[in-house]
Amino acid sequence: MEVSVIGSAQFPAGRKNSALLKSDLAGCCRELAPSRRDLNSIGFGSAGAGGRRRRAAGVSLVTATRAELAVVEKEAGKRSHDKKSGRTPFYVALPLDTVSPDNNLNHMKAVSAGLKALKLLGVTGVSVPVWWGIVGNESEGKFNWSAYQSLAELIRDSGLKLRFSLCLHGRPNISLPSWVVKIGEREPDIFFRDRAGKRYMHCLSLAVDELPVLAGKSPMQVYGEYLSEFKSSFSSLLGTTITDISVSLGPDGELRYPSFPENRRSKIQGVGEFQCYDKHMLSSLRQHAESSGNTLWGQSGPHDAPNYNHWPHTNNFFKDSEGSWETPYGDFFLGWYSGQLIDHGDRILSLASQVFGDSPVTIFGKVPLVHSWYKSRSHSAELTAGFYNTDRRNGYTAIARMFAANSATLVLPGMDLSDAHQPSEALSSPESVISQIRAACFEHGVSLSGENTSVSGIPDNFSRIKENLKNDQWSLDTFNYCRMGAYFFSPEHWPKFTEFFRGLELPEKDIDDLPDNKQKLSFVGAAQSEETLLVPA
Repeated sequence: MEVSVIGSAQFPAGRKNSALLKSDLAGCCRELAPSRRDLNSIGFGSAGAGGRRRRAAGVSLVTATRAELAVVEKEAGKRSHDKKSGRTPFYVALPLDTVSPDNNLNHMKAVSAGLKALKLLGVTGVSVPVWWGIVGNESEGKFNWSAYQSLAELIRDSGLKLRFSLCLHGRPNISLPSWVVKIGEREPDIFFRDRAGKRYMHCLSLAVDELPVLAGKSPMQVYGEYLSEFKSSFSSLLGTTITDISVSLGPDGELRYPSFPENRRSKIQGVGEFQCYDKHMLSSLRQHAESSGNTLWGQSGPHDAPNYNHWPHTNNFFKDSEGSWETPYGDFFLGWYSGQLIDHGDRILSLASQVFGDSPVTIFGKVPLVHSWYKSRSHSAELTAGFYNTDRRNGYTAIARMFAANSATLVLPGMDLSDAHQPSEALSSPESVISQIRAACFEHGVSLSGENTSVSGIPDNFSRIKENLKNDQWSLDTFNYCRMGAYFFSPEHWPKFTEFFRGLELPEKDIDDLPDNKQKLSFVGAAQSEETLLVPA
């Protein structure tokens, strides 16, 4: 894996460049803060900032930024490019709508000023989502990369590295390609379906991966065209500016089922629902039941599972005592359900490895941090998301093994979360999930990249990130901070972020720090093998 050095090739901090940067950032602040409507339209101003914060952003942000730049500039002068004492590469995510749905660059003056500020601070690079629904919207096999090429050139000229996330999924204001949506209108079973018949329209069902449902081609064939065309269009930047490629594995880019409602309003998340009711998933389930000699088990998903917002004890399936998840039927269904997800992840990562195997870039895939109900025996929220992880079974061993087989780095979000700030009723433990996934990655030699949940609203978020970055037992290969926007450069956040970043002393990964498959790690509440969970007394 290529390791970039934080603080290398710094943006020149001379008097002329400093004045230009201050001027650019002042313009950036004015552009980002004029009104609620403008902020929402460019995706820079929501982030939970609130109206009062937005109104104050205009003048105070300029003042705070100028004051902070003086400190950053002084600090930048102390930094030196030392390849022998590298640090964990640190990236900052650009706004999700940096490229608009109509394939145009959004507010490049603001983004350009932000890039200069990040370079001056010593950040390694930035990450950018590349939406299939934007570049491949018109028709099958045709792609328009022009906006992303201009953005990549801007990032290259700023001296920053670039991680591109190739998004095979959509989101509420960025749909899948219009030609795919039209096919879905005629054949709705290409999308996931829940028990009530509601379909998830932001990614294709994994059950159609290899079926010719897209104008005579399978999704895997179409995904391959997308990845190959990207590689061809950005070949001159691969390995120089573009160091990492992250590929979408499901909803929100994560390896999971869309088991939770998109608009969750409750403080405590429910268990979610199994997503196995489109005809292709049901067909796979029936085949699995027939091959196991239990035909009746393949007729449908669990009949006694709760609804999205219910708690585990609401119905029988997830109950701690004598729940259906512990029965032979439960093991049959959960093994099939999680196996389908792992096979899908393997297909995508294997495809990415084939396409980019001869390119000097690292392949990434993202696994969600599903931490609600972790302290219950069934780990119900993880089960509906597709992770067969319970108090007696380690569901992340197979995930890590799959990533290792494809030489892919696992991206794990939620590095800013702590158990202390979770509702006690939710039986949640983000710290335990992180420890369990990190241990599985360590055991199988999988590199790990960290990511935070958000830039606002998380108590002690910087201290938690720092703790995870400085963990003596499991080191992170990279970190991606989410995300740049109006709040990111606000007086409430920017000074804290710069203080946090300057305080990082991230050691270079040494050969002695690399995972050794012979080493075993123990931790409270995590599994030591795929079948048995050992909890130290």
